[in-house]
Amino acid sequence: MLALLGAVPQVRAVDPVPPPLLLAEVLQGDVDVNRYWVSEKLDGARAVWDGRSLRFRSGRPVHAPAWFIAGLPPEPLDGELWIARGRFDALSGIVRRQVPRDADWRQVKYMVFEQPDGAGTFTDRIESLRTVVARAGVPWLQMVEQFRVADRQALQARLDEVVAGGGEGLMLHRDDALYVTGRSDALLKLKPLFDAEARVVGHLPGKGRLSGLLGALQVETPTGLRFELGTGLSDAERRNPPPVGSLVTYQYRALTPDGVPRFASYLRRREAF
Repeated sequence: MLALLGAVPQVRAVDPVPPPLLLAEVLQGDVDVNRYWVSEKLDGARAVWDGRSLRFRSGRPVHAPAWFIAGLPPEPLDGELWIARGRFDALSGIVRRQVPRDADWRQVKYMVFEQPDGAGTFTDRIESLRTVVARAGVPWLQMVEQFRVADRQALQARLDEVVAGGGEGLMLHRDDALYVTGRSDALLKLKPLFDAEARVVGHLPGKGRLSGLLGALQVETPTGLRFELGTGLSDAERRNPPPVGSLVTYQYRALTPDGVPRFASYLRRREAF
């Protein structure tokens, strides 16, 4: 009977569609910081709530416990799933699980900083977010603190304070900005080091102490630039390096005139959130 009916057609999995998001430019040049709200840049997993479902930046669903989802409001939200400074690896392990563990998720907070398609300026949306979070009244939904600084000196002092405490950096959102998506100078990031992503295209063998281990990753940027990442890797990562084809995040201090990152250092494998 099965032979008569023919082969069962195979259903191909549909790739998730990334939600449109506002992406930050790097703070540089003569920027009037008085026009911006400032917040800490959280090292978490970005997630977007559309009022019904929670998705990662990639568009993949967040497999959070039912009680976590049930506590979220009907209004759309944009923010970071986060535990605490320096806890990214633990956070990543929790939120990537297909079957969530309640005890683990009790540590996780959804720290929101934007209201997708919200009306008015960013200042207006801050007030709206405060109302939405207060109305929800659950401890795992919190708003990222937004504050003002008087000048660039005060901004630098706040950056130094955050970094000294284990934080990653600061975000600046222009107070009069309407809601937009894509990369925009309405949102700026300020960090002591820059970071970027590249794809692993090769493994270079180590020498001396690193004989038998990975010496460096050969990586390629989205623009086709190739260079080596040999610092920042632990011995465990050298024994089991990110595979060819995977995305990694690296840090650097500046770019050469040819666009090559100066003092580039491996940070982590880019998780497919």
